[in-house]
Amino acid sequence: MELIDGKKVSGDIKKEIAAEVAEMMAAGKKQPHLAAVLVGHDGGSETYVAAKVKACEECGFKSTLIRFEADVTEAELLATVDKLNNDADIDGFIVQLPLPKHISEQKVIEAIDYRKDVDGFHPINVGRMSIGLPCFVSATPAGILELLGRYGIDTKGANCVVLGRSNIVGKPVASLMMQKGNPGNATVTVCHSATKNIKEICREADIIIAALGSPEFVTEDMVKEGAVIIDVGTTRVPSTVTKSGWKLKGDVDFEHVAPKCSYITPVPGGVGPMTIVSLMKNTLLAAKKVIY
Repeated sequence: MELIDGKKVSGDIKKEIAAEVAEMMAAGKKQPHLAAVLVGHDGGSETYVAAKVKACEECGFKSTLIRFEADVTEAELLATVDKLNNDADIDGFIVQLPLPKHISEQKVIEAIDYRKDVDGFHPINVGRMSIGLPCFVSATPAGILELLGRYGIDTKGANCVVLGRSNIVGKPVASLMMQKGNPGNATVTVCHSATKNIKEICREADIIIAALGSPEFVTEDMVKEGAVIIDVGTTRVPSTVTKSGWKLKGDVDFEHVAPKCSYITPVPGGVGPMTIVSLMKNTLLAAKKVIY
């Protein structure tokens, strides 16, 4: 069993990006600039945004954080999106999700200029991704493919089961895994809450990508010997052994599943760091103006 170390891979990629940014600036080009909009004080969102700001520093990017209280109106938020769309110095920006219930997330996503949509959530980017055109691929699916590629895991013709059908992970990663390419070219089955015989389907899988948000859903009896497991789950569960009073759990029962695997991602330290570094890669693409 080999542990897929997302922390190490993301560190390597950040160094590669920083080297490219240094070359760009030495050639007199503009420093890449990422902006993040944070609404309210959700603990998970605060953590993610802080990590993104730190990653910008490591990659040599300029970063701007725009904060709003949870009672910000939809109109105020949309006005900020419009301002960022028209700010020539900002190459890409994200509006951190989830948003308060009185704001339509879809309306905000669609208001973002798709050429600055480094989260890859805009319908134009999603549509372009689904037919294999240049686009910003949403960060978590892009990070998963990066890990598979860097570890040389052969996906061609592999039986891949994706657990979960979210717009952020499940659907896009299924689409990417079935496209021609490497990683890719797999035979993909998407399972969700209405799937029958989910254990039997998983037992046939060469690769399982678990993105349900259900702690330790994937158990030892669902995994065949030698399978590759990518665990996207990050659920906070109560803990008496940590200072915070909680710890992160993946969708996979790591302790019992790991011995059966050829490769497996830990939680934390697997897919999480790759999500942030994929956002950095998208920001670099945005700065180079290659998506139009």
